[in-house]
Amino acid sequence: MSTPSTSPAPAAHATDNGPLQPWDEHNHKLYGHVHPPDWVNPEPAPRYNLVVIGGGTAGLVTAAGAAGLGARVALIEKHLLGGDCLNVGCVPSKALIRAGRAAAEARAAGEFGISIQGGVSVDFPAVMERMRRLRANISPHDSAVRFRELGVDVFIGSAKFSGPDTVRVGDKSLRFTKAVIATGARAAAPAIPGLKDVPYLTNETLFSLTELPRRLAIIGAGPIGCEMAQSFARFGSEVFLVEAAHGILPREDRDAADIVQRTLMRDGVKLLCCGKDLRLSKAPQGVRLQVESHGKGYDVVVDRLLVAVGRAPNVEGLGLETVGVTFDKKGVKVNDRLQTTNPRIFACGDICSPYQFTHAADFMARIVIQNALFGGRAKASALNIPWATYTSPEIAHVGLYEKDAKEKGIEVDTYTQSLDKVDRATLDGETDGCVRVHVRKGTDEILGATIVAAHAGDMISEFTLAMNGRLGLKTVGAAIHPYPTQAEAIRKTGDQYSRTRLTPFVKKLFGLWLGWTRR
Repeated sequence: MSTPSTSPAPAAHATDNGPLQPWDEHNHKLYGHVHPPDWVNPEPAPRYNLVVIGGGTAGLVTAAGAAGLGARVALIEKHLLGGDCLNVGCVPSKALIRAGRAAAEARAAGEFGISIQGGVSVDFPAVMERMRRLRANISPHDSAVRFRELGVDVFIGSAKFSGPDTVRVGDKSLRFTKAVIATGARAAAPAIPGLKDVPYLTNETLFSLTELPRRLAIIGAGPIGCEMAQSFARFGSEVFLVEAAHGILPREDRDAADIVQRTLMRDGVKLLCCGKDLRLSKAPQGVRLQVESHGKGYDVVVDRLLVAVGRAPNVEGLGLETVGVTFDKKGVKVNDRLQTTNPRIFACGDICSPYQFTHAADFMARIVIQNALFGGRAKASALNIPWATYTSPEIAHVGLYEKDAKEKGIEVDTYTQSLDKVDRATLDGETDGCVRVHVRKGTDEILGATIVAAHAGDMISEFTLAMNGRLGLKTVGAAIHPYPTQAEAIRKTGDQYSRTRLTPFVKKLFGLWLGWTRR
């Protein structure tokens, strides 16, 4: 395990993007890449084709892609390059999820005839140290030096529009032909009685923990809440998961989310859903949480509280009002081409998107490059954006849910394949799951799909590709899959569709033909 660095953390190190704690060799390395303390901002070019504000996924992809096409690009970031994904989101959370899964697999080894002598113990400080080490090792990809080498002028500091075609960073003024707002969003405190009076964690501070909470309460059973609830339960915390709606993952199909919910509860998560009258207050041992769930009152004291609901767009201090960019509490307003109300200024990523995913930001950035630099007409609405929640099992989705189709007046046929009829899932001991696909009624046109499986996040891409290529479910079913794989469940939904083509009339014709050929 690493020891803390003797060098002091710079004052700028504790930022609104979440403090990098503890200040060990790994966070020191990370900080050196994504917010170099000795960085000297370059002298601005006379004019930039593109000035990008925000160095998260959306901003980095925009800057790198535009520079690669020959544009003169400036990138401005006041906190940590890499944004939420690298520093306080996808990267650290998946490191913890993998560690939690390793603990669960070790405990379940007996089911496979494997004996682990002495039981399973979790060294939580080592789990967190591994996360910090891996995050630091990934950080060069998002580093200031790398983007300078790609031909991007990187500016560390706060950006503010200062004129119709200028952005100010410190004492430097950057002129632009087009600009892109990619400042993302941050965790925001919901209106919960007592929350302002108690200490709490968000995704921006959770990954600085060095001690495992004996008791952990999580407010919000969305993706972040469910992923962290399961992981910390597997580490050994007593976890209380509070959700105002019924069950978990309210966006997903109820029966699909129920599969994940059962696994969370088997892992020891105590779900307090349909929560009412939630109140928080200080307690000598931590935070007191009072809530009613399904008519029963709960009054518990926890060591730590994680708030996993609420996001706020980072629009403050940008001077958007002075350049005619409209925004509200949900973010910057854009049209389908990702153009703001100022035609010279575009936006992409969490600052303007209902899909707050790294991969959505990535592909929105590609649209901005086309439209801002080359007058393109690419539309964000044309993107088929899949998403996944990385619990065990994972749940992934792309396209329409059945309820969405009904709201749009679209009739659908639905095919569902349970994993308990898939050989590989049986052999893996992972039969809790399914593949579900919706097609336009009477056709094989795929409108949406949901997968619940150990690797659903990987499997969903087969449906995303089919939808992008306008390939029907019949074609998906005709694709040969290696045997045995869990993806065979996808092929089986295609088989289900093909069997519906065998109408009584067609079956009768086949019978007549086969009878004649026996003569």
